[in-house]
Amino acid sequence: MSVVFVYGTLTDHPHVSRLLKEFSFGPPARCWGFKRVDGRYPTVVPGERVAGRLLETPEIGRLDDYEGVDRELYHRYSIPLINRCPGTIPSVFDVDTAEIYIGDPLTLGVSQPADWSASGSFTQCVTEYIETHNVHVNIKGSER
Repeated sequence: MSVVFVYGTLTDHPHVSRLLKEFSFGPPARCWGFKRVDGRYPTVVPGERVAGRLLETPEIGRLDDYEGVDRELYHRYSIPLINRCPGTIPSVFDVDTAEIYIGDPLTLGVSQPADWSASGSFTQCVTEYIETHNVHVNIKGSER
């Protein structure tokens, strides 16, 4: 099973039910260290926080296909998931990491510039940003 922080079309139950056979939504959540930007498709860039929700599924491969990971439209990253209220969510969501899909704003037609504060490939910049900026997900309503 994989837990994914979703912030765009994958927050919509009817949309996800057309894509996945097995899934459940967890509680609303926030991802600290990013903000949502919209282009042809939404993505996240360095910022304060983005609201979303947790999605649990054994079908991570189907999500990779949907997000165009093989075409490098989006890349999947693991980030810490902090549940400061243990026992308040179903145990399947009481894990240490969540996956997140992030697309290169230039590829997705986002006009707002993104400052990753690193050099190298897009994936290297995002990975370095995640590792050096305390990026994490927590359950909405719990403290940062």
